[in-house]
Amino acid sequence: MWVLSWNNPKLHTPDRRKSWTACEEHLEYLRSFLDTRGFLREVAPSAAQPDPSAT
Repeated sequence: MWVLSWNNPKLHTPDRRKSWTACEEHLEYLRSFLDTRGFLREVAPSAAQPDPSAT
């Protein structure tokens, strides 16, 4: 999982961040969606990684 931090500079102060989570399959789509609009600020691995042995 990944966390995409973003803000809309027309609506938010520079220090305000919103977050979306994305799986590997959707990461590039969401990154492109936000980056095209100038909203993307950071992409980082999620701290809450699923434990594959927990199934």
